[in-house]
Amino acid sequence: MKYIFTIIIFLIHHFAYTQMSEYTHTRELQGISEQWHKITLPANMYAQLTPRLNDIRIFGITLNGDTIEAPYLRQELTETILNDKINFEIINKSHNDKGYYYTFKLPAAQSINRIELNFGQQNFDWQITLEGSQNQSEWFTILDQYRIISLNIQGIDYQYTTLKFSDAKYRYFRLFIPVEKQANEEKSDEKETDLEEPDLKQVSISLRKIIEGKYKNYPAQKIDIINDKKTKQSIIDIDMGQSVPVSYLNIDIKNDYDYYRPMTIKYLRDSFKTDKDWQYNYVSLASGTLNSLEKNELKFTSKRLQKLQIIIRNQDNEPLDIGEISIKGYVNELTARFTEPATYYLTYGNPKARKAQYDISRFKDKIPESLTELELGVVQKINKKLIPSSPALFENKAWLWAVMFLIISTLGWFTIQMIRNK
Repeated sequence: MKYIFTIIIFLIHHFAYTQMSEYTHTRELQGISEQWHKITLPANMYAQLTPRLNDIRIFGITLNGDTIEAPYLRQELTETILNDKINFEIINKSHNDKGYYYTFKLPAAQSINRIELNFGQQNFDWQITLEGSQNQSEWFTILDQYRIISLNIQGIDYQYTTLKFSDAKYRYFRLFIPVEKQANEEKSDEKETDLEEPDLKQVSISLRKIIEGKYKNYPAQKIDIINDKKTKQSIIDIDMGQSVPVSYLNIDIKNDYDYYRPMTIKYLRDSFKTDKDWQYNYVSLASGTLNSLEKNELKFTSKRLQKLQIIIRNQDNEPLDIGEISIKGYVNELTARFTEPATYYLTYGNPKARKAQYDISRFKDKIPESLTELELGVVQKINKKLIPSSPALFENKAWLWAVMFLIISTLGWFTIQMIRNK
């Protein structure tokens, strides 16, 4: 009888750990006290995950040795941009010897914080003024000496023509563009001048709200900067030390003068060794322009990587003095539901795993807003040697039924013998 129960316990543990044996790493979830909890994926976990994070599972082992699976939802905490466009009409265009005026009329007094301007001409540098009014009699300054610029020369293609300001609620908005006088070649002898009229093609007025995403800082393990005089480029090689999801990069420039430098960001996709040396295959990730007008930050679709390369084209300028480089990635968060008492493990590391499908994805409105975050235990590699080495035997239904028949028959025989003895 003792041997029969040993076999039963063996089978229970076998099937309990067979599911987990398909994965490589596990971490115990600590602090489960409610039905719903949240879990933040740590940085050192991504190296073992599939690119789409499909191989995450939450397994629980009950006191009886049964394996259960807890459902979860994964969310990348990205920022959300709400852009409410406002209808308007241009009711006045005028100019004097100082510059050009444009008056925009809204249907009612509404809050706005963004005006996007699109001009037909290129290569300008203007210091504009923006005012607001309720009755066109009294005007209040919103922006003063606000710089807008367009450059398309010597390989530089850069525009900054968006007016950004705090929420302003007026019925009328007036834009003033001071334009320098240019000599008229036909009347140069009379020293008369004409104004360079802005070719304002399009205007968009909106109220933009940004719900900030949740980032995790990833400090670089190693940064190398090379200023190549031959190619007139600054090349920055960054090693993160481990594979992490990156979606934000900010470069601090120490120079206090104006600059405009085209920039490309690449990531290392793969590498291979030749007879001579290693060859590295970098793929473009994002591009932009380092400039002195706005923050030198780039936001892009999250990409898991370990090595980055930033290429700055200096042209005939001296290299910029590179300061701190900040690298971040959106946080990945799991929302999990626990319905049965068990010891639960966050299990991962299976390249063949498919994305899990759970019912809770259809009932997101039932998830509480405030959730307690669980702590993760130490990383443990799943030792497949400790798991029965012949799972295929029991995955065969014929063998399974044969074993079950043997167990039932044996138990029946022992029961009959006990009855006869009595």
